[in-house]
Amino acid sequence: MSDDFEDFALPDPPIMPMGDDVTFDQAGIDALFGFDGDAPTTQKSGLKAVIESNVISHERLPMLEVVCERMVRTFATSMRNLTSDAIDVSLEEITSTRFGEFMNHVALPAMLGVFKVREWENYGVVSVDSGLIYAVVDALLGGRKGGGALRIEGRAFTTIETMLVSKMVQLALDDFAGAFEVIEPIAIELERVETSPRFAAIAGPSNIAAVATFRVDMEGRGGKFSILLPYATLEPVRQKLLQRFMGEKLGRDRMWETHMASELHNTEVLVDVVLGEKHMRVHDVMNMAVGQTIALNRGPDDPLEVHCGGVPLGHAHIGQRCSNIAIRMVTDISKGFPK
Repeated sequence: MSDDFEDFALPDPPIMPMGDDVTFDQAGIDALFGFDGDAPTTQKSGLKAVIESNVISHERLPMLEVVCERMVRTFATSMRNLTSDAIDVSLEEITSTRFGEFMNHVALPAMLGVFKVREWENYGVVSVDSGLIYAVVDALLGGRKGGGALRIEGRAFTTIETMLVSKMVQLALDDFAGAFEVIEPIAIELERVETSPRFAAIAGPSNIAAVATFRVDMEGRGGKFSILLPYATLEPVRQKLLQRFMGEKLGRDRMWETHMASELHNTEVLVDVVLGEKHMRVHDVMNMAVGQTIALNRGPDDPLEVHCGGVPLGHAHIGQRCSNIAIRMVTDISKGFPK
């Protein structure tokens, strides 16, 4: 090898002792499992990084996004009727996170509404930030428009504030249930409102949940609220939420259903009337000649079998009507072919 490559020689790896003399001190054990006391706490490696990883593998729920988009339109109308103000509601994002991580990032003071979905027999959480709380209270109590809502630090929410915000939260849940009706009818009721995340724990800290975040603007004031649904809560309708579609229609398209029904009535089908059957040997069939008669053992008044596509429909009598050969059904097609 030439001298040009001598400067790029790699250093020799450290030699680990072998045999019975191998020992690990606390620093070696911490390095193996990713606990490095001298390293920044934000950086993790080893097994600790795998266990506490924030990367969540989850299924995307396209239909849930559509439900939230539909809720935006209905909730904006509900808020206008409630406050008599110009309300703008928008969907910011739909993400998946761990329940414990979501609760740890709730900016206090805030209100956490615990609701129950009766049909699924499970729970969810609505979090309302302080900006939206004071904006709603200010709007409902006749505050001036255009200015930011007054925020008072260092005190708990009063009973009146809790009642006013609970009314808004129940409106949001009703509109969310209405948007969900096209997928599956549900009823959502607000059970309680908490101000501490510890009292709103409805799932384990490591449980995965879907979070939809909305923003409400009320003429210069407003804030955000989020609807959290654990994946365990969404399990009864998970297959429906995984569906993909194009257009605004959800579930059954009644216009297409009506069109298909009308076209089915106009469809032409070929009906066969079996005059009779006779079992013959292959030798006799090969020796048949022109003019030979085959006796079918059927009389003029005997009912004949009616088939469509090889499927027996029933019995009918053969006759003549308006110079055409016709049949008259003697059994109902809906009752099937009598045995």
